[in-house]
Amino acid sequence: MGISVLVADQERTFADALAARLEAENDIRVVGAVQMKMPRPYLVAPISADVLLLDGDLPDEAANRLCEKLSGRDARILVIMLTSFSGPTRILQAIRAGAAAWVRKDESVEHLLRVIRGVAQGETWLPPAETGNVVRLLLWERERHRESERLLALLTPRERAVLACLAEGGSRDVVAEQLHMSVNTVRTHLQNLMAKLGVHSALEAVGLTRDPEDRLSAT
Repeated sequence: MGISVLVADQERTFADALAARLEAENDIRVVGAVQMKMPRPYLVAPISADVLLLDGDLPDEAANRLCEKLSGRDARILVIMLTSFSGPTRILQAIRAGAAAWVRKDESVEHLLRVIRGVAQGETWLPPAETGNVVRLLLWERERHRESERLLALLTPRERAVLACLAEGGSRDVVAEQLHMSVNTVRTHLQNLMAKLGVHSALEAVGLTRDPEDRLSAT
C-alpha cells in the first residue's frame, strides 16, 4: 500500500505540484492535494492518510491549532510542517502541537521524501541547523520556570490570591470584590508583590504565573 500522504497548502499550484512529484514514488500514495487559507472543518474529520504535509505558514497559528486537534484525536496521523520560515520558537511550538517534523519549503523533494519515510517509521525530524537553538530554548525555559517558582514562593497567601485574580483577567476593582478587600489594599498587595518579584508592572507579574508553554506562545 505504501505511505498515504495528504498535502494541504495555501497555494494550489504548490500543493498540486508537490502531490504530483510525490505520486511518482513507488512507496508513496497521495490521497489528495488541498488548498487552504485556514483549517477547514473536513480536515478535522477522520483523515485516511498516514502523513499530512501541512502549510506551517497559515496565519494566526492556525497550523498549530489544527495539528493539536489532529494529534489529540488520532495519533496515527503524522503531521509534517512545511514552511518558508524557521526559528527555534516556531519549531518548538509546532513540536508541542504534535508535529512530527519541520521542513522548509526550499529543501529538495529528495530531502522531504527522506523525512516522510523516516516519520512513517516513527522518527521525529528537526532541521540540524536549528536543533541546537531549540535545545537552548528548552533549557532557557526550564531555568526561567525554576526562577519564577522561586520568586512566587516569596509571596504571602494574600499576595498570591491577588496575583491569581489578576491572572484571570480581573481588574483591581474586581479583585477587591472577589477577595473582600478595599481597592487600596489590593493596590498595596500589588506593589509589595511586584517588589518581591522584581517587576515593574502587573502584566510582568502575571507573566511569571504562566506555564512555560504559554510564555513561549506569547513570544
